[in-house]
Amino acid sequence: QVQLVESGGGLVQAGGSLRLSCATSGIIFSTKAMGWYRQAPGKQRELVAGITSGGSTDYADSVKGRFTISRDNAKNTMYLQMNNLKPEDTAVYYCNGRYGKVPWGQGTQVAVSS
Repeated sequence: QVQLVESGGGLVQAGGSLRLSCATSGIIFSTKAMGWYRQAPGKQRELVAGITSGGSTDYADSVKGRFTISRDNAKNTMYLQMNNLKPEDTAVYYCNGRYGKVPWGQGTQVAVSS
């Protein structure tokens, strides 16, 4: 059974940091390109950062230099370190495949106050 479980969200002040985790099961995680996505109220879900099975990364321009995506294949887990958070980063954050998608998890809420 495929399962994606996001955690680590919360309420922080602008300039603060959070580290999100994505625990996976039921997929061959080590071979799969993965991504972090976010959906703000009233907006479409967007890709924030991606990481290949080999560890190459790419980022949306809006988060470049502030967010860092990483993965631990031994733990089937992916991370998103978010620094210098801004109010516009407020959204529900999800993880999923970078290309081939599996059922979405429940996401984790990030709220940044000004």
